[in-house]
Amino acid sequence: MEAPPVTMMPVTGGTINMMEYLLQVVLFPFSGSVLDHSLESLIHRLRGLCDNMEPETFLDHEMVFLLKGQQASPFVLRARRSMDRAGAPWHLRYLGQPEMGDKNRHALVRNCVDIATSENLTDFLMEMGFRMDHEFVAKGHLFRKGIMKIMVYKIFRILVPGNTDSTEALSLSYLVELSVVAPAGQDMVSDDMKNFAEQLKPLVHLEKIDPKRLM
Repeated sequence: MEAPPVTMMPVTGGTINMMEYLLQVVLFPFSGSVLDHSLESLIHRLRGLCDNMEPETFLDHEMVFLLKGQQASPFVLRARRSMDRAGAPWHLRYLGQPEMGDKNRHALVRNCVDIATSENLTDFLMEMGFRMDHEFVAKGHLFRKGIMKIMVYKIFRILVPGNTDSTEALSLSYLVELSVVAPAGQDMVSDDMKNFAEQLKPLVHLEKIDPKRLM
């Protein structure tokens, strides 16, 4: 899963290799995610720890597109739009293969490219040969602590393809993600992330999750 609300990061003067540093809890209750009845306690804790501003709420529709070629794994792009902010642009996001990397690095790292696009994004992807693999709705809260983003949200499956008014919750728990997008080589941010995650215990245990454990 990637992360729900994303911000535009315009690049000037050449290409910058941006990396996403990520800590998260797994969605399923037995893996330590936040159940509905514990949400208010976590929100209260985050209000005290994060920047002195009201958390943002979001309601996003995300579509995952695949392009199959001769390579073993298909090429994956994610198209996301806000459902509660009229006029907000679509976002196209590419996430590279996660790097567990050095055991001393406290966060998973992956290449990250995020751009704002026009509203005909999905038509363009289909014309390019991509096909939609799945779609979902994400609803939740976004907190900020400096350059860190903390997202607490629930995933909803779409019952009728393309109809975002027909959804049901995927589980009785919330996904929690702590992420930082920074230029490559800024591994020291993972130390700040680990220190912040420690302050959320025992309400939630954020970890450096190996994606292979989820398969």
